[in-house]
Amino acid sequence: MSPTAGWRLENSYARLPESFFRRVRPTPVRSPRLVLFNRELCLALGLDADLLDGEVGARIFSGNELPPGAAPIAQAYAGHQFGAFTFLGDGRAVILGEQITPDGQRVDIALKGSGPTPFSRHGDGRAALGPMLREYVVSEAMHHLGIPTTRSLAVVATGEDVVRERFLPGAVLTRVARSHIRVGTFQYFWARGEVESVRLLADYTLQRHFPDLRAAQNPYLAMLHAVVQAQAELVAAWMLVGFVHGVMNTDNMSLAGETIDYGPCAFLDTYRSGAVFSSIDLDGRYAYAQQPGIAVWNLTRLAETLRPLLDKDPQQAVDAARAAVEAFVPAFQTAWHGGMARKLGLVGRRAEDAALMRDWLELLEASGADFTNAFRGLMRQELPQEPPFSHPDFPAWHARWQARVADQEGGRTAARTLMRAANPAVIPRNQRVEEALAAAVRGDVRPLERLLTALRTPFVEPADPALMAPAPEEFQRTYRTFCGT
Repeated sequence: MSPTAGWRLENSYARLPESFFRRVRPTPVRSPRLVLFNRELCLALGLDADLLDGEVGARIFSGNELPPGAAPIAQAYAGHQFGAFTFLGDGRAVILGEQITPDGQRVDIALKGSGPTPFSRHGDGRAALGPMLREYVVSEAMHHLGIPTTRSLAVVATGEDVVRERFLPGAVLTRVARSHIRVGTFQYFWARGEVESVRLLADYTLQRHFPDLRAAQNPYLAMLHAVVQAQAELVAAWMLVGFVHGVMNTDNMSLAGETIDYGPCAFLDTYRSGAVFSSIDLDGRYAYAQQPGIAVWNLTRLAETLRPLLDKDPQQAVDAARAAVEAFVPAFQTAWHGGMARKLGLVGRRAEDAALMRDWLELLEASGADFTNAFRGLMRQELPQEPPFSHPDFPAWHARWQARVADQEGGRTAARTLMRAANPAVIPRNQRVEEALAAAVRGDVRPLERLLTALRTPFVEPADPALMAPAPEEFQRTYRTFCGT
């Protein structure tokens, strides 16, 4: 490996007009120290893990030193936050550049918490250690669950405090993403009436993420359809593992189809379709079961920005945009039903399956069952003596399920094979994540590292059964998550 540590940074986004971003350098920190470092991801990026896992990495991943080829920028974007539109931009993040990986992929390398930018709006541009560790843990869990996501390369403690409700240790996260183009990026230019900038952004997005669609009869419409499809599959994947994003603002919907921003997210313990964890989601806008509807709302906002590009005739443009967004519902239903069929071990598709799935979820909610463990329990020869298996309505449902499974090709054996691959044993249980984060903030990262080890093989039962245990009812009732800003 060369002294450059394998950096192959390009800056294609920074070649767009200056209205798309602001050039800004990270603000140096007092005493950077690596807290977590993702060697697996580092190697996949073509970087020298041995060189970067130490002081050199601490300097680069804190922003104290720029890697070769870096041209740091803060992106301009807007967004609807809880339904209210505002101009935003990277207020505490910079993109160093785009690393070209050994397999030819282009990914953003971004620092989060790296100091103020022209978009900071009087904020300090910094981040606290706990939330940055949280993003690292949950994004890595999502990756190993097979769900498209941004990833975390490193967390560096800064040796400086940040002021929130109290003094907290500061940190910088290094995020890796296919890009940071959001619905809100398109909204930024649409709201300013800059149709040509919307076109430039759409052309760039096509080139970067959908190059095959550039030859389509209407590339912009084809791109909208592709984004809708990807988001439908993504939200279905979230819900199949009980994930609640918590802040589905339009600036947190990626055109690349990745999960982005892990601020107030959480995972279901007890199955509740209306579960809300975010401390600021007072009306349940982003509740678990609301997520598909919110995705449609966000995609409608994207379609609005693209409307001038879709057709010269305004009404035809509206009709094309509406048809594209309306494709979300059948796409989501296909992805969700397919995933739920695998979770229940159902081979093929039959008319009675939808009712079987619906009644199972209603049984989980009525019995107060743990979402993750209920599916794992159903796989066992000897059923557990806990909800939903102890509920009086379970035997009748179970008889229907057994008859359905017995009548399919491969029978129960095929069902168990599907179920083992679709139902994780380990998810980032909210209580375990909070315990590990608290220990890491105090200086002991061992619980966090043990948790990360288990999350890398989520479909294998862990050596520590506590990682599969639901939190106590009191914890679940009072648990709240925060954005960390």
